[in-house]
Amino acid sequence: MTGGEVHDSQVTSQLIGLVGEAEYLIADKGYDAEDIREVAQNHHMIPIIPRKSNSKKLNIEFDHYLYGLRHLVENAFARLKHFRGIATRFDKLARNYKSMLFLACSFIWCKTK
Repeated sequence: MTGGEVHDSQVTSQLIGLVGEAEYLIADKGYDAEDIREVAQNHHMIPIIPRKSNSKKLNIEFDHYLYGLRHLVENAFARLKHFRGIATRFDKLARNYKSMLFLACSFIWCKTK
């Protein structure tokens, strides 16, 4: 969990290390950095990250279909943001925030069943 002023790409390498096994790393243009791509490839993942418009390198491993499925995860985060305490992070302690996150996820899961 990072502070509100820290972009998630700053801790992406650590997050990739926490993931057990995965074939792909799917992310948006905000994560288009060579070090992130290298870390993913070192963990035997294929990075599905679109290149920024000013990039001079080709993106031959980019899969449009897999990238299109990323919206499912984005929709889950959008539903989580309906819970005001999660969207604004009122909790000072990470454990309290995490417990509220679990509670919100269980509410969302119960609604979909």
